[in-house]
Amino acid sequence: MSMQTDVRTVHTEATGTVVNSRTRVKAYHCLSGGAAGDVIFRDGGSGGTILLQFNIATGTQPINMLIPGEGILFRTDVHVTLPATAKLTLFYG
Repeated sequence: MSMQTDVRTVHTEATGTVVNSRTRVKAYHCLSGGAAGDVIFRDGGSGGTILLQFNIATGTQPINMLIPGEGILFRTDVHVTLPATAKLTLFYG
């Protein structure tokens, strides 16, 4: 059995590339900040393939999600699109 990679974190409050290398997204924690909209994870920058998308409401409840198995493989990078006031902490490795 091979050893899993170390888990790292990154926090963002704006749309953009959050990890600049091949990696697996393991989990995330998201706060809406009061703005509703879609959180979109893309592989390959802002025009890349959507690998994960979910909707957040205007409330203030945090959204926590563990990705099953070894996580979602992003072959190029991890680009996240956030609604205006949303905040995201990403767990990857």
